[in-house]
Amino acid sequence: MFDMFQNISPAFVLIFAGILSALVPSKSNAVLNAAGKNDISHLLRKILIIGAPIVAALFIFNAIDPGTFRNVPSPTPGYDMGPLRGQFSVAGLDLTTFRLDRLSLIWGFIFCLAGVINGIFGLHERCKITDSTALLYTGAGVGAVFAGDLITLFLFWELTAISSVFLVWRGGETSYASGMRYLAMHVLSGVLLLSGAVMYGRYAGNYDFNHIGIDVPGGKLMLLAMGIKAGFPLLHNWIQDAYPKSSVTGTVILSVFTTKLAIYALARGYAGTESLIYIGAVMTAFPVFFAVLENDLRKVLSYSLNNQLGFMVCGIGIGSGLAMNGVMAQVVIHILMKGLLFMSMGAVLHRTGTIKASELGGLFKSMPLTALFCLIGAGSISAFPLLGAFVSKSMIIAAVFEEHHMITFMVLLFASAGVMEHSGIKVPYFTFFSHDSGKRPKEAPWNMLMAMGISAFLCIALAFPFGGYQMLFSLLPNAVEYHPYTGNHVVQQLQLLFAAMFAFALLKRIGLYPPERRAQILDFDWTYRRLGLGVLKWFNVMGARLETYIGRVVKRSSKRAGNQLYQMFSPAGSFSQDTPSGMASLLTAAILAIALGLAYFVR
Repeated sequence: MFDMFQNISPAFVLIFAGILSALVPSKSNAVLNAAGKNDISHLLRKILIIGAPIVAALFIFNAIDPGTFRNVPSPTPGYDMGPLRGQFSVAGLDLTTFRLDRLSLIWGFIFCLAGVINGIFGLHERCKITDSTALLYTGAGVGAVFAGDLITLFLFWELTAISSVFLVWRGGETSYASGMRYLAMHVLSGVLLLSGAVMYGRYAGNYDFNHIGIDVPGGKLMLLAMGIKAGFPLLHNWIQDAYPKSSVTGTVILSVFTTKLAIYALARGYAGTESLIYIGAVMTAFPVFFAVLENDLRKVLSYSLNNQLGFMVCGIGIGSGLAMNGVMAQVVIHILMKGLLFMSMGAVLHRTGTIKASELGGLFKSMPLTALFCLIGAGSISAFPLLGAFVSKSMIIAAVFEEHHMITFMVLLFASAGVMEHSGIKVPYFTFFSHDSGKRPKEAPWNMLMAMGISAFLCIALAFPFGGYQMLFSLLPNAVEYHPYTGNHVVQQLQLLFAAMFAFALLKRIGLYPPERRAQILDFDWTYRRLGLGVLKWFNVMGARLETYIGRVVKRSSKRAGNQLYQMFSPAGSFSQDTPSGMASLLTAAILAIALGLAYFVR
């Protein structure tokens, strides 16, 4: 009975809900309090923001062919599950809005689940802009992962940028400049994607979004476009610039979609591209040093986000069945655990008004549940056994080892220890323990605790050795045997984690660990910000000089022309001296006669 909905992309459910949420009228809190009434429009928007992702997930379930879905996963990387849906033509272009296979299925489900959790986390917030743009942003992300062609991908790609920038601007007055830089980077990404797609389409004769590679026309441009959204080295600063400046709810929402959409696009179009191995390795390593020094804990998590994306990019570069399974499992776990960490820091910011490590400490006394959830998120991202990334990140590292990339393997081990140091230890330690800041805020609101509780439960459940991670692995597309809970792996991981904890404790004890202090940490964006400022100043100075020069030229020219006209037509000028006054009368009479003749004969 629901066959009619199988050709409708779930993205349109979310986008329609976002438009409807924007159209719902709202009243100010002052008016509601004076009238003693509840805000029905607020309630309706919250129903939409939680209900729409659930309905979108039902659309995905309804479109799955049960027989195909029960098939044994492919022994080689392959994602075909069924026919293309939602196809139509515009201006001679064949567009596909709903391509459902084992790759898009995983991203579609986790995006919908994240949309529900984000909606619960933001239930306390009365902001129409956040509610409506969050739904549009979620819909754009879902639409992009189900896009079957590059043109459809581009349209949703740009919608993610346009809708998400409002979440940055909701952070306050200081977030406007960050939002503009964020928008500029993502518009540039869209321009590169479209340019590459046009070049590729002319070469291939179609715009189908399948494996692309870098050796075809437009391939490098599209890789660069995806690299901007994925936070490739030197292109990553928009993450650390915009995410910490966003609102409490906005940062949690932003952490889910844009970067994971880029990972999806890379997995679809560039699996097995060797250069991604080395790009990913660099991505895992360099954020460790910045995160250790950073005082803003949401910025620490933003650097940690770069670090985790590097593991995924590296796995895509390997491209084997085990590596691609690891990438997809890591995406699911990462959205949950990173969202959990951002939610815990958002709850702290909501209650204390600050997220600086130098101004926090001792909060476990009044926010024990938030501290517990933060510790679960920290343990998950650090890949502790029985938690989160232990069953996903290790698949990527094992795939790198199997392909004999020994240097990259060592870099990933270093990065694993580094993430334990900054996200596993630094974030919860300086927030809830460390020195006592004297702050005794209330526990986080019930809806924040519920959202954190759901994420924490899933971080544990999906890593549980008896039926938990097997459920996650059953969704993966490639039939590769991998068992994370071997004695060798557990012992090796615990050795790595305890070594990182010992190093942290030792450095703190002897006073060599960078102290938490108010400071501006300079990243690569300093170079192009300074360069851009220098270029603007140069144009300003040169413009002023040019304006002055043109003004002088015009002034001299007008003065010279005025003098010449005066010399010609003044009573003492050349015309008055050389030409008799009667000649002027004669010329005037001749002109008048000609005009009368023309008026008479031309009728």
